[in-house]
Amino acid sequence: MTKRRSRGDGGLHWDEKRQRWIATASLGYDPSGKRIVKRASGKTKTAAKAKLKEVLRDFEDGLAIAPTGYTVRDAVTDWLAYGLSGRDKSTVETNRTLCNTHVIPSLGARKLRDLSADDVDRWLADKSKVLSTRSLEAIRSCLNRAVKRAMARDKVKRNVVELCSVPAGRPGRPSKSLTLKQADAVLVAAEDSPLYAYVVVSLLTGGRTEEMRPLRWDHVDLHGDLTVTPEIPPHIAVWRSVRSSGDTKTRKSRRTLALPGRAVDALKIQRERQGWQRVAAGDQWQESGLVFTSAVGTELDAANVRREFRKVLAGAAQMPGVDLKPHEWTTRETRTSFVSILSDRGIPLEEISRLVGHSSTAVTEEVYRKQIRPVIQTGATAMDGIFGTPAPPER
Repeated sequence: MTKRRSRGDGGLHWDEKRQRWIATASLGYDPSGKRIVKRASGKTKTAAKAKLKEVLRDFEDGLAIAPTGYTVRDAVTDWLAYGLSGRDKSTVETNRTLCNTHVIPSLGARKLRDLSADDVDRWLADKSKVLSTRSLEAIRSCLNRAVKRAMARDKVKRNVVELCSVPAGRPGRPSKSLTLKQADAVLVAAEDSPLYAYVVVSLLTGGRTEEMRPLRWDHVDLHGDLTVTPEIPPHIAVWRSVRSSGDTKTRKSRRTLALPGRAVDALKIQRERQGWQRVAAGDQWQESGLVFTSAVGTELDAANVRREFRKVLAGAAQMPGVDLKPHEWTTRETRTSFVSILSDRGIPLEEISRLVGHSSTAVTEEVYRKQIRPVIQTGATAMDGIFGTPAPPER
């Protein structure tokens, strides 16, 4: 008597249309009474049976089976479409660029179920030849979150990306700061630029570019109040940023800064210029209340600010004794220049940290380490004042 197949053994037959062996297994019935049948195919009987075993193993693990052709590209595309909801527009665009430039071209064709830790390691090692460590962390994060989302939707059993560490990449572009002579040349060169007030205020207050662009006139006081005690000098309230929430980067970034006289004069000129722009734009003017705007009153774009700033640097580079390569600089380096110039004048690190809105002096020292005065001179200066400086010995 032929032995009857046990439950789950299923059957095996040749599909003439598909030209493949089909292995099937019946696993009972679902709550609605419908028979649960799992199938797998292969070019040989052995391949079909092996595939069926894998399907059954996934079923026992409680996993749905992803479509055979579900790739890394599919997972990344799904994450970009649905996994970034509520994020700032610039964040979404940054992640999309990283994925389309570095993730999809290299790994997109790989079936997600077949993606291995070795694949990811080789990909990161290859990218480390052209990207900085920070950029490597960013692209790994994109892939990791895409696979994690796919895993949560039963497209894959595990996230192999989490098993891979980020190798050291190429050194990133070091942040620079203007010398006092260069900074003075930049301020002079900016006088004929539409960004004159922007450059002056950024360089003389250390504001972040994302804090300067959304600065509003109702957060600017060009007169102060000298009749009260203590006196209130002209100042700006750095309370907003271009982030989607409108908040500054951290709680301590929300600060009120006194304005140097040169910045006050520049802002008065900016208010007058903006008045003429409003007249010239006519009906096209869009009232926003912003201090720094385009010719029609809209908020400045970061790329346009950077482009105009480099034009200012190009003008400064024409001045005698000023060595500047405009394409190597960005607007955020007005902030590092502010820190550097104050540090060179002996301003304490704690005070600089307060001015730039850092959460602690450790952040200031870590981010601007090359700009902070390397030699602590306070003690030596005090001792010279107490004991005097001896005359040099006779030779």
